[in-house]
Amino acid sequence: MHDDHFPGPHRRGLLIASGATALTLAGCAGAPDPGTSDAKEEAGPPNRGGRLRAAFAGGGASETLDPHLSNLFADAARAKALYDKLADYGADLSAQPRLAASWEPDATLKRWKVSLRPAVFHDGTPVTAADVLHSYRRIADPKRAFRARASLEPIDLAASRARDERTVEFVLKRPTAEFPNVMAAFGAYIIPASMREGAFDHAPVGSGPFRLVSFAPGRSTLLRRNDDYWEGAPHLDELEFVVADEESARVNALLGGQVEYAHELNPATARAHEHGGRVTIVRLRNSAMQSFAMKTDRPPFHDRRVRQALFLLADRAELVRGALSGAGEIGNDLFGKGYEYYADGLPQREQDLGRARRLLKEAGAEDLRITLDTSPVATGFTEAAAVLRDQAAKAGITVRVRTGSKDTYWKDILDAGTLCCYRSGAMPIESHLSQRLLTDSTTNATHWRHHDFDALYRQAQSTRDPEQRADVYARMQRRLHAEGPFLIWGFADWILGTARNVRGVEHRAPANTLDWARFDKVWLA
Repeated sequence: MHDDHFPGPHRRGLLIASGATALTLAGCAGAPDPGTSDAKEEAGPPNRGGRLRAAFAGGGASETLDPHLSNLFADAARAKALYDKLADYGADLSAQPRLAASWEPDATLKRWKVSLRPAVFHDGTPVTAADVLHSYRRIADPKRAFRARASLEPIDLAASRARDERTVEFVLKRPTAEFPNVMAAFGAYIIPASMREGAFDHAPVGSGPFRLVSFAPGRSTLLRRNDDYWEGAPHLDELEFVVADEESARVNALLGGQVEYAHELNPATARAHEHGGRVTIVRLRNSAMQSFAMKTDRPPFHDRRVRQALFLLADRAELVRGALSGAGEIGNDLFGKGYEYYADGLPQREQDLGRARRLLKEAGAEDLRITLDTSPVATGFTEAAAVLRDQAAKAGITVRVRTGSKDTYWKDILDAGTLCCYRSGAMPIESHLSQRLLTDSTTNATHWRHHDFDALYRQAQSTRDPEQRADVYARMQRRLHAEGPFLIWGFADWILGTARNVRGVEHRAPANTLDWARFDKVWLA
């Protein structure tokens, strides 16, 4: 329910405003930094009880608990606490069973039998095959812009059916070897078929580890332990999400004991507090793709030579130093460094100002003037914009930096502008392709629309042999590397801060994978 009256200390002194932070994913996590402590190794037996308060950047008054509308990291963490998916991504970005106990394709890869584990919704009703089909059909509604719609496109939902209460037979439009990734897609949560459309923000019913107590958009969400959770009740009694858009506000709240978990800290903050003993710093290595996104359906980036010139004027090492304070590694204009199917055999692109100028001259764009949209919505965005502006000037390009609202940035850049700062968390490479680079992708911010590219994606999905499938993905990545819409300059460490008494936080889970923001496994020592 909506509730503007919050009890006790979780409200005191923590009036922190609205904003937005991008959801969506990349990178691989490594070992904890020597200056951090791995709670999994030092934890001891879990304690039961208490309330953990977690500070995230939010989305203002427009926030919702509808899991199919999730777009921000705060949305994803709340959805994970309230709902479940059939599958989710492990730390290596492989699909791991969740509500689906198992899955099995037929010989054609066009029919998949999915068996559900025994689980119940918060209202005590069982999770059934009918609920699964209802959820997917809602997501796939062409009149709605649900995030996972493009990922579910391979499913023929009209032909799919419930074989019994706990068995779903998915019929696919074409052979799809990586169908488990579809079930694990970001935002593909299961809701009961009886759920009313207007109930999400005051009476949501999921099958997740926590139940809703109160929700005030842009301010706070209070959840309570679900003792009937299929994987075992959480250790915590209560979990509260508080909105803290400014990184400084999240840090100060953590240092002041107003919260026990602070999401998304910047590298300077991590260095300042890593060895001070007051908080624990958790580094999820190379978790966030950092890039500039170019609109390919309008001047000047409709000309691939201009996109190629932008690739060549960028000094990636300088961007990592200047925008990430060195907390990351350089990119090569491709998503998913270190993931399955990543084309690591392509040569690392380096700055070449002479060739960049020649390409601009060929395109008739020697005196190019462009606007770069950015926002303090994400760590390093404004700094990266300033670095690129200075680098572009060396190639004769004038870049005007335009700083947008944190509250509306991700919505604004989806259709407006020509060049913007962009980032992503972890997801399989095929999910990045389906969600961002297919003609009908609902989050195609670059407007990259090529039917031959779409056809290659469908070919990869229909290829049973992993090596042959890798060859098709390699062809797609070679094209993106040569003329694609994303200048992917780096992969940033994802940095969290926790109070010293917080245990059970996973240190090897890239953002948006199963064990990231996994508060049902966390406890207070």
